[in-house]
Amino acid sequence: MTITDISASLTTRRPARGRGTAYGSAATHGSSALAPEATPRIRPQAAAAPAAVRAVPAGTEARGFVLYVGLGEDAAAADHVELARLVGELRALTSRLAPSAQTHAAVALAPAGAGGRDVDVVRRALGDPAVQQPTPEAEADTGIVIDLTRKRVALGDDIAPLTYREFELLQHIVLREGTTVGRCDIIDALWDADADDRPNERTIDVHVRRLRSKLGGYAEIIRTVRGAGYRFDRHADVTVLASGPSPDRF
Repeated sequence: MTITDISASLTTRRPARGRGTAYGSAATHGSSALAPEATPRIRPQAAAAPAAVRAVPAGTEARGFVLYVGLGEDAAAADHVELARLVGELRALTSRLAPSAQTHAAVALAPAGAGGRDVDVVRRALGDPAVQQPTPEAEADTGIVIDLTRKRVALGDDIAPLTYREFELLQHIVLREGTTVGRCDIIDALWDADADDRPNERTIDVHVRRLRSKLGGYAEIIRTVRGAGYRFDRHADVTVLASGPSPDRF
């Protein structure tokens, strides 16, 4: 995952205040005016109370917010908008509504064809705590932990005896969570074109069966999509751990 900075921090000065509208002025008709005692007094309306920010822990204060915008290049083209233009207009709107606001924009990049929802790409790339995974120590005794950093799979307290190729196969599918991965794609990704042991599509099915047999009760996280390939479906007791940039991670 790569983050590309497309704009620097921007501070806009608050514009000078102009004269406000006068209230309670006498209405005139021709050369006569209403007597002062008959002049209706219009009280300025009280400013609306600002919307309250949800409760924050004691000793802290709200300093701003993050708006994750998921919009891939294809979707942007379909909407007839360029990302740079969209960013510029959103920043301009912020400047108009809150002249004191400082803004910073960045674009999240992912490998072409990696799949996944655009907004999830952005949230993970920017380190949204809501999508970060717990540490291996916290989950070592429950469920299954697919540790892409240590290249191992923990089933509770046990480590699954995966071969190097089996782990690479699992990782390739897991990194494309929710996306069907075709057999030919797996072959091209994990084997060189001129490799002596380059398999065919039926051989991939054999590799997947062996992988599933070592995942025990979690074999179903690798689902077969008939006529298309395989897909990783995350369950509540499945944890995927990864740290640092990865060419396949989204």
